[in-house]
Amino acid sequence: MPRCAGSHARPALSRVRPAARRVAGRSAVARAVARPADDLRPLKTLGLTLLVALALALLAAGRAGAAEIADFVGSYKGKAQIASAGEMHQRDLSVEIQETREGFKVDWSTITYRADGRTKEAVYSINFVPSDRDEVYSAAMRKNMFGHDVQMDPMKGEPYVWARIIGDTMTVFSLFVDDQGGYEIQEFNRTLTEGGLDLDFLSVRNGAVRRRVETFLALE
Repeated sequence: MPRCAGSHARPALSRVRPAARRVAGRSAVARAVARPADDLRPLKTLGLTLLVALALALLAAGRAGAAEIADFVGSYKGKAQIASAGEMHQRDLSVEIQETREGFKVDWSTITYRADGRTKEAVYSINFVPSDRDEVYSAAMRKNMFGHDVQMDPMKGEPYVWARIIGDTMTVFSLFVDDQGGYEIQEFNRTLTEGGLDLDFLSVRNGAVRRRVETFLALE
């Protein structure tokens, strides 16, 4: 009888011990799997930090590569052939860009030579000052009652003018509103290039392209 009791006791112990080993083994595995996940958190944080730093560096590099007002300063001249009323006319184009205390000034002129020998000259001069938006400038074309330079009123037939600098291009926009509520917008895109500026002029009236002129303006 003691042998039977002993023989029954041993199997009972042998069944309990493997179960305990399995439970202990699972806990050990769970801890082993959990630890790497916890250990990866600092790496994930570091990786996110590096991505943010890289994005900021690229943004700063893009801004650093953009042209500044000083890059456009100078006097430029060129010629263009313009189609008007079924005839081709030659135009002499000139522009001078200067830095001012508050922003910059653009003076430009066009001289049109007609087939009958007549000439027509148009001269413009506009001061630009920074707006609340980066690289966007408002035109200071007249003075208000306090002596401050302000924009003109397109509802009174006056041009509404502003400028921007994107990359290597300075663009001057002029918006006109006619008596019937129609509009015309002109774009003067002047892009820095070797030896001067590439001029791309576009005039759109009520959604239709009215005129486009592309030419090179040499730095004097």
